[in-house]
Amino acid sequence: MAEQLDERELQQQEDLPFTPAPSRSGQTVLITGATSGLGAEFARQLAGQGHHLVITGRNPLHLVAKAQSLEAQYGINVETLTSDLTTDDGVDVVAARLRSRDQPITMLVNNAGSGLSTEFHESEASDELSLLRVHVQAPMLLSHTAIQAFLARGGGRIINVSSVAGLIPDGSYGAAKAWSINFSRWANTRYKPEGVTVTALCPGPVRTEFHHRAGIDTTKKPKWAWMDADDVVREGLTAAAEGRSVCIPSRRYRSLMTAARFSPDAVLERFSRSEPKVKKGQ
Repeated sequence: MAEQLDERELQQQEDLPFTPAPSRSGQTVLITGATSGLGAEFARQLAGQGHHLVITGRNPLHLVAKAQSLEAQYGINVETLTSDLTTDDGVDVVAARLRSRDQPITMLVNNAGSGLSTEFHESEASDELSLLRVHVQAPMLLSHTAIQAFLARGGGRIINVSSVAGLIPDGSYGAAKAWSINFSRWANTRYKPEGVTVTALCPGPVRTEFHHRAGIDTTKKPKWAWMDADDVVREGLTAAAEGRSVCIPSRRYRSLMTAARFSPDAVLERFSRSEPKVKKGQ
């Protein structure tokens, strides 16, 4: 029954030894921001593999509806946590579940996120701070809790949903995702020998509600630039099972990011600005 509770390198393949854990049903996975977008697709695919879920979000009605749908379709158990990850209390709710030994979490998917539609100099400082809280502070605190718990239990996996924006100069959003990528690379190298893997999933633009909800105009973005959520999640789960630090789920974007490493920052920054922003007051 759904239970409501409140609140390498571009294609890096490390030399450290690692044997992927076998796929087993009945494990419990915690997914933040799981009612829409990539989070909902993670929930769908993991439920399809037989895993029980803990899903988080800010809207309790959406959470319960999603939980009931997943339980009915896949016959798994789904627990819900209402939490706003821009707040300390919201993070504490999720961290407490990660520490719990009752139906212990074996995988954490740090997926919750949001974007800003304005240029940095036109945005409100409070909005910029909220972006950093949900993209940096919350994943760092939840990863800290999860790694402690996973080490004590003998292993576990973390997927940090990042972006190719973190590999190029792309505003405060790209800077936040750059933290996610670099943290994942370090943490995976440090903890993989002890059975805990950390993978940064770095897609390009994905066909989800993300851009629309952030008010970002995507009408000029070419069709080739878009990725499908099911492909992104499938490749991300495979990369995590293989113990990779970074996954760019597209040969096209892997090639682009390789080229970006040798391009001047001025060129890359101008490219990142090619996505139209909404002027303040519009």
